[in-house]
Amino acid sequence: MQGAIWRTVAAAIVGIAGAIAQPAAPATATQAVFGNMPDGAPIHIYTLHGSGNLHLQARIMDYGGVVVSLEAPDRTGKMADVVLGFDTLAEYIANPTQYFGATIGRYANRIANARFTLDGVEYKVPKNNGEASLHGGDYGFFRRVWKSLVLPDGGLELTYLSKDGEEGYPGNLTATVTYRLTDANELKIDYAATTDKDTVVNLTNHSYFNLKGAGSGTILDHDLMLNADRYSPVDKNLIPTGQLPAVAGTPFDFRTLTPIGSRIEQSNEQLKIAGGYDHNWVLNKSRNALTLAARVQEPESGRLMEVYTTEPGIQFYTGNFLDGTVKGKGGKVYARRSAFCLETQHFPDSPNHPAFPSTVLKPGQRYQTTTLYRFGLVPPPSRKK
Repeated sequence: MQGAIWRTVAAAIVGIAGAIAQPAAPATATQAVFGNMPDGAPIHIYTLHGSGNLHLQARIMDYGGVVVSLEAPDRTGKMADVVLGFDTLAEYIANPTQYFGATIGRYANRIANARFTLDGVEYKVPKNNGEASLHGGDYGFFRRVWKSLVLPDGGLELTYLSKDGEEGYPGNLTATVTYRLTDANELKIDYAATTDKDTVVNLTNHSYFNLKGAGSGTILDHDLMLNADRYSPVDKNLIPTGQLPAVAGTPFDFRTLTPIGSRIEQSNEQLKIAGGYDHNWVLNKSRNALTLAARVQEPESGRLMEVYTTEPGIQFYTGNFLDGTVKGKGGKVYARRSAFCLETQHFPDSPNHPAFPSTVLKPGQRYQTTTLYRFGLVPPPSRKK
């Protein structure tokens, strides 16, 4: 029955997409200078044009591996940028901890007490989120300049060498992130890494989405499905407790499409701690298989986004700490809960939880994960007579 429902939804999506489609063109990528670092070094931005019938367009820069913009059509074919960000490099440099669109590493999410033990050695990493380390430290991958290469298929490859001891992490880690816009209307992100010493690694992308368009109001009326029966409760510092309870009967149950805001204000201790949703969900999947993790659709525009990943978890965040003080593209104010994040990942604080899927990478091994953000359209709501 469930498979039939998904096939029906997929058929409707394909039908509407075809109605606005124009002839597809090969995927391409072009380069331009986006700005200069304080030392004068140029930062480049790459515009990727998709080959699918929705004509997606993404702009990605080599500072922080940031997805600066991602344009997708609504039901009428009108394009809108659906990710938050800034108009200039200077604004990204001045607001690093917003993490808008950034590649996150060496370790995405939080590490408790900013320390972990590996091979009997304790490693201390920067405390930049209370008593925890967040998103790789003060100068994580989101503040690094990556080496860029435009690929023959229109993709973009970014490479960064994180040296042994950088932000406290062991091993020389060579990380590669490849972005492509596919003919299936996907932003495909492939992550890879190798090391010369035992280390931990957990890479993700930190795009903030609003399917109405960046800066276009709340996301509480977006409908969300998360393919997860369990989630990770957190303590007062937003560190996982180690328990993985069932979502059934809680405000964390998004196993069917549910408005994001329908239960966000319920009297629930976990929602109070985080100020909304800022938790890891344990995906229903076989390990390393590319699996549907999430589906989000926005009723007014008809935009739909599906997230597929090889990762075991996904962090769903509802922009609880956006407070209207940050102005983004076009001077638009980014207010509280005006965007959501769906960060595919291994679980937060995994180095301190042996029962969680391991994030250890050893010499001779290759870290490799894939995440797809697939776009489509849904039919307009039926009108009552």
